[in-house]
This record gives sequence, structure tokens and C-alpha cells, in this order.
Amino acid sequence: MSANPMNIPPVSVAAAKAALIEQFADPVLRRRATMLWGSRGVGKSSVVRQVAAHYGVPLVDLRLTTIEPVDIRGAIYADEVQGKTVWFPPEFLPAADAPDGILFLDELTAADQRLQISAYSLILDRRVGNYRLPDGWQVIAAGNASFHGAVCHDMGTALADRMFHFNVQTVIDAFLSHALAMGFASEVMAYLKVRPDKLDDTQAQLANDYLIGASPRGWEDISNVLKSGVSEAAQRLFVQGRIGAANAAEFFGVLRELRAGADVMRLLDTPRGPATAALLPQTLDGLYGLIYGLLAACTDAPRMTRGLDIIDQLPDIRGSVPLPIREAQTLAMELLMQKALEGDLAAAILDSPAYRRYVEQRRDA
Repeated sequence: MSANPMNIPPVSVAAAKAALIEQFADPVLRRRATMLWGSRGVGKSSVVRQVAAHYGVPLVDLRLTTIEPVDIRGAIYADEVQGKTVWFPPEFLPAADAPDGILFLDELTAADQRLQISAYSLILDRRVGNYRLPDGWQVIAAGNASFHGAVCHDMGTALADRMFHFNVQTVIDAFLSHALAMGFASEVMAYLKVRPDKLDDTQAQLANDYLIGASPRGWEDISNVLKSGVSEAAQRLFVQGRIGAANAAEFFGVLRELRAGADVMRLLDTPRGPATAALLPQTLDGLYGLIYGLLAACTDAPRMTRGLDIIDQLPDIRGSVPLPIREAQTLAMELLMQKALEGDLAAAILDSPAYRRYVEQRRDA
């Protein structure tokens, strides 16, 4: 198999979303369907919902693996006036009085091939039977290719030639931004910052013929498990059952180090100086655990100010292994600033001597 059988470069979920937003804004481009390819849990469905929400337009979400061909084609009845049989279109397709919106054909490549014929009519001709899709509606489809390890049917070149195609892949920075916005457990964000290859291990899963593996959607579930308050024994069962035994074993190994490397709440209550330096982590896992732990804990102005002081003291770490201190400080400052701006805590940042020293150091550098 070719290293890139799709013959298009990968794009991040964020890039795909931005392109779809621009496509919808252009009446001509909007009439050409777009196909989102990508492995499970990468965020294809979420992106489409976000584009519809961006414009405040209706979204018709058709999971093609859950419906029958007649569901799209509609029901047939005898019209005695016309003396012929006529198709009644289904009620879930956009009506003529709905001027614009998004018709999302999800799991297109996994659908029954008879159903795909009806779906293809909507994509190619923007009509099926006597039904015609209103001009202002955009068709977006999504599905997996065979190399994604999913059940799928090949797409012919005739259909492929009538759509834009995005090869959506997970990018760790985009995922972490999403995780931050959604309030994921800090341990999950810290772990994936250090182990970005564990975000999606589909290829390793396929190579080993495993049923269960890690995916972006899976890590969201792991975050919910950690935040749920269930016992550690239950946590292990849920995590193993979501990302696989080997991934779970490594995650819990790092999790122990994350939790032991820095006691965030204790640091927040410790005065600046030698007492703080003595509590700073000395490993890479502990360092990122501290950063994302502070991000979760700094919910008011006093804690935000104190969090900046702790980040300012990171150069005081005296471990046996060199750590990317400057990179960690930059990441922490950017994340805390983002959180401050979103939570009306910008004054706590701007009034902080630690932040002013950081800005001066950046300027000198």
C-alpha cells in the first residue's frame, strides 16, 4: 500500500473547521460537497456541528449506518389524479422553506451500498427521486478508509471527483487546546503532552490485531473517569477497557509520577523562595503535571498570581536530568494567560511581578 494512499496531505481538525467555515460563506463553493476522512474519534462529527453553530444554521445529521435505503428515497404511493406512482420524500430532509443549513452524511463509507446510491444522488445531483436539496444547503460527508481499520466500502473515482476531500488527522497541540477548553482532567493533558504518540495508536492497534486502542474520543472518556471520583480499582478497569491493557499500564505508571512529582495545592499554599523550590518536580512528567495542575487550580486572582510565582521559580529546579525549563515556562505562561483572558483574570496576570519579569526576559532574548 502507498504511504499516502489518499494522495492528499493530512490536515488538523482546526484547519478543516476553518476551511469548512470559509466554504459555507461562499455560495458557489457551498454547492460542492466535502468529504472528511479520518480515523475514529478524530473529531469529524464535532467539526461539522461547530460549523453549523458558527453560522447558527440548522444541521441535519444522518448516520447512514442506522437507516435503510428507503429512508432517504422516501415512500411510494399511487397518485390517482396523475395516474402514476409518486415518491414522498422523508421528513428529515431539509424542506424548501429552509433557505440554508448543513446536511451531514456521517459514516458514508460504512453504509450499505444500496444506501450509498441514494446518498450519492444527494452528493452528485443534490436530489433524490423528486426531492431537491435547497440551494443554500451544504453537503458534508464523513467516513473511514480501509487503512483506518474500519469497516468500509471503496469509493469510486467518479464520486470522489465530485467532492473536496480533507484527510483529517489528530494534531496534539490542537487536541490539547480542545481539551483545555473542555476542562479535561489535568493528568490526561500532562500525559499526552509528554506522550503525544499515545493520542491515537490506530496503526499499532491494527498491527497487533487488537480490538481496543487509544483514540482522541477515548481520552475524553478517560478524563471523565478520573474526574468521576470512582475508586482506583474501578479507574483501572475503566481505563483498560477504553484504551487497552498496555496503554493503561503505561498511563497509570506515569500517573503515579504526575501525582507524586508535585503537590499543586501544597505549592499554592507555600511561600515563594526556598520552600517552593524544595517542592518543585524533578522529572519531565512531573514538570508537565505541575503545569496542567496549576492550570486547573488557578481559578481566582490570588491563585493566579501565586501560580505565576511558581512558574517563575521553575529555573530553581535542581534535578539529575536536564529539563526544558524555558519551554515549560513559555507554555505555562501562555496557558495561564489564555485562561485569565477567558475568566476575567487578566488584571492578576498584568499586575504580577513574575509575569513582568517573564516579558522582560522574552524581550531580552
